[in-house]
Amino acid sequence: METFVFDGTLEGLLTAVFYCYQKKSEKVKVVSSAHFHPDVFHQHFTVVSEDDKAKRVWAGLRKKLDPGWMLNIYKAFLSEQPQAFQHLLDFARYIIDHEQGAETNFGNSDVLAISQLEHKVHREKHRMEAFIRFQKTGDDIFYAHIEPDFNVLPLLIKHFKNRYADQKWIIYDLKRKYGLFYDLEKVEEIVFDFTEEMSPSLNALPARLLDEKEELYTILWKDYFKNVNIPARKNMKLHIRHVPKRYWKYLSEKQG
Repeated sequence: METFVFDGTLEGLLTAVFYCYQKKSEKVKVVSSAHFHPDVFHQHFTVVSEDDKAKRVWAGLRKKLDPGWMLNIYKAFLSEQPQAFQHLLDFARYIIDHEQGAETNFGNSDVLAISQLEHKVHREKHRMEAFIRFQKTGDDIFYAHIEPDFNVLPLLIKHFKNRYADQKWIIYDLKRKYGLFYDLEKVEEIVFDFTEEMSPSLNALPARLLDEKEELYTILWKDYFKNVNIPARKNMKLHIRHVPKRYWKYLSEKQG
């Protein structure tokens, strides 16, 4: 078995698929450079991402798969799970090597794995859409930072751009150290450094950066939830099933 080491990008993974065929490699173990540990007794092949090769593989998959499955590939990649890379490479080769419709064979371990990974990432995306709470800054930008299990930021663009089309916003992923900024026209990827001034509470900015009415809005929001809550109907087990505790840090009504 050959070992291919790639840079961790989707383009790099697709390039690795291309080299599987160019090198006529039967069995390939693919690993990202971040998870690769050199072995002096075994050689490895370093894959350099090449856009033209990646596009050729992507185009080949599009001929066999509908848009929904192409999106599934992307979502599975965004899971960032080390095992996902191997499943994606083997899935791509399985699809290319077989007749159209091979993706419906859930008896294939790679087809099943991609489907399961896609489902987990889609669920995390949906929860981020539901649980993100913005704070308004003094310069009229709505800000939120998150720490999702998977790299779902790219999947959030459409939802928040449509829902908050008339206001500027930033959603920042603290775990992956990048964010999205919408300036009323387009969404751009941004990176910035946090200072020690940042509150340890996940969804809190320093008071000096917030709009002067933001604290009042937070209090009113908490009061609203307190007033609509009916203690006699409280079902904590059901509540946690729909709103897992790991997401409570995003909800202002759960703070304090």
